[in-house]
Amino acid sequence: MPPPTWTEITDPLHNRLASVLVALLPVLFIFWALVIRRIKGYLASLLAIVIALVIAILIYRMPVSLALLSTANGAIYGLFPICWIVFPAVFLFNLTVRSGQFAIIRQFLASISADRRIQALLIAFSFGSFLEGTAGFGAPVAITAAMLTGLGFDPLYAAGICLIANTAPVAFGSIGIPIAVTSQVTGLPEQAISELVGRTLPFLSAILPFYLVTLMTGYRKAKEILPAALVSGLSFAVIQALTSNLLGPTLPDILAGIGSIICLLLLLKFWRPRSIWRFPHEPNEPGITSPAYNGRKLLWALSPFIALTVFIVVWGLPPVKDWLNANGSLSFEFPFLHNAIIDPNGHPIPHIYRLSYLSAAGTAIFLAAIISLTLSGLRPIEGWLVFRQTLRQLRFPILNITAVLAFAYLVNDAGIMLTIARALAGSGVLFPFFAPLLGWLGVFITGSDTSANALFGKLQASTATSIGVDPIVTVSANVSGGVVGKMISPTSIAIAAAAASHQPSTQPSPTIQPSPSTQPSAAGGLVGRESELFRFTVRHSFILLSIICLLVLAQAYWIKWIIPVYSIPHH
Repeated sequence: MPPPTWTEITDPLHNRLASVLVALLPVLFIFWALVIRRIKGYLASLLAIVIALVIAILIYRMPVSLALLSTANGAIYGLFPICWIVFPAVFLFNLTVRSGQFAIIRQFLASISADRRIQALLIAFSFGSFLEGTAGFGAPVAITAAMLTGLGFDPLYAAGICLIANTAPVAFGSIGIPIAVTSQVTGLPEQAISELVGRTLPFLSAILPFYLVTLMTGYRKAKEILPAALVSGLSFAVIQALTSNLLGPTLPDILAGIGSIICLLLLLKFWRPRSIWRFPHEPNEPGITSPAYNGRKLLWALSPFIALTVFIVVWGLPPVKDWLNANGSLSFEFPFLHNAIIDPNGHPIPHIYRLSYLSAAGTAIFLAAIISLTLSGLRPIEGWLVFRQTLRQLRFPILNITAVLAFAYLVNDAGIMLTIARALAGSGVLFPFFAPLLGWLGVFITGSDTSANALFGKLQASTATSIGVDPIVTVSANVSGGVVGKMISPTSIAIAAAAASHQPSTQPSPTIQPSPSTQPSAAGGLVGRESELFRFTVRHSFILLSIICLLVLAQAYWIKWIIPVYSIPHH
């Protein structure tokens, strides 16, 4: 018996307003569950799936079998590749704690600056941007949140700061994949999209370090490190703008991340903040002891993160990636779901699951962890114990991430997201203002700027053309708006909460003991407290989204000179 087919509809109630209100229910439920009711993340996601299933089956008339298959498809994607990034990242970090390497790194960073504000700029903003450019897909937040928590940051602040810092680089993440996909979907030149995004996001990048520190400490304490925030943000913004316009979308994050680290370290050779700022639960003026290690010991301590960087960079090289995909990848049509759903234009929607087990970023991170285990001096049995501890630590975050992706795939396949998108597209001349909101909503649901661009890129281009606006403006707005949706995406929040919840009780080597002042606060881990993290970031997501909306509106009508000159290639 052939599988059922079904055509997506965008106005199931034959009343545009009523259909939009129904379509918004699952999205609004997530906001209500996390912000108001403060439900645990995985419970909120599971309940959202139930609501979305009821709406898809009863209102959109989606066959039950297709709704369940779509949900299962999303859950499998959540397990691989998303959870396969989070798990090895936290495993690698836990190995450095067990071996005592992270205690040395903590002491090294304190010798650069014991000030939490400077550490946040170096790790969350600059190093996180570098990781976003090379790996993406959750790895930067997972690694940097774990590092900051290990340094003694309050877990809530560690996770929240890393989520907000991840805003600046997302558009050019994973060697420019979000923009490459946008170009494929819309037919617009990749270089033109890169140029306009590179003329929009640097405004955000320049202010983000100061914004982050103000969020941590308040305006008065943030003003004390204004030189560091300016050097960090402006160097990143300038390099991001230049590389995106001159070299394309592949290198902005990598070069801007490295450049901002170098510029900040150079500044710290000539300037220091007047006072060292710590969290309230820590001593205000920690004594910086002379390092209990030499250069060789420091290199040993940094070796896991050096290995991580090398593997991620090599894995991102196109020839390597192509070889890995050719020799270590499986793909298959998802049974009974592939081409069974027809979009409103009459085209069947493919559902092909690709298991790229060699080229996945998680594989690169896991291999770096195995190399680190051999270099750390830990016995294999200790590595196995850390592996088991990490698996136990991440059991609820893995459930949460799996549920979030199941929800995302379901609302996409059911046409629920398309109903909301079509309503925004009907805003006429104001559409450029709302175009970033569409990208923001897409990333909020899917957790991926790449997915949001694939989902809404064509709609953005056709709507802009219909109202007489250059389509490159709204298509780039989808990319730029998506980056500020990343910090409140349930997927991102689950990853950050998992990473910031590593257990400090893992015993390091007896050679160097972490001082009590660097232990996380009594707040403990964040697993099960995702609602607090959501409430921490949601206001800032709306503030930064508003800035991008106004910038895009200006680009569409008043500062058209900023739009790059381009021609659409003919195939």
